[in-house]
Amino acid sequence: MVDEGLKLEVVRLHKLDGTGSTKAFCDLSILGSFVVKGLRVVEGEKGLFVSMPREEGRDGKWYNTVIPLKREVKDEIEKLVLEAYGG
Repeated sequence: MVDEGLKLEVVRLHKLDGTGSTKAFCDLSILGSFVVKGLRVVEGEKGLFVSMPREEGRDGKWYNTVIPLKREVKDEIEKLVLEAYGG
């Protein structure tokens, strides 16, 4: 279970048109104190999932820039974002 003091809120969700795998971009407020921008709702082989913000390294590979340290927090973020998306 996620710590009840950890207040998460979707503050912006922009759905995309088209046939690409990225279906929406999302910004997430944490504790009402800061915002994580650039989460993505992605259509994968097993359905929708939430991808953390990432950037391309000098080696051409993509690296997450935000990493939840607890599985419960990751699951809660995914649940919240997918509910906001409507999926």
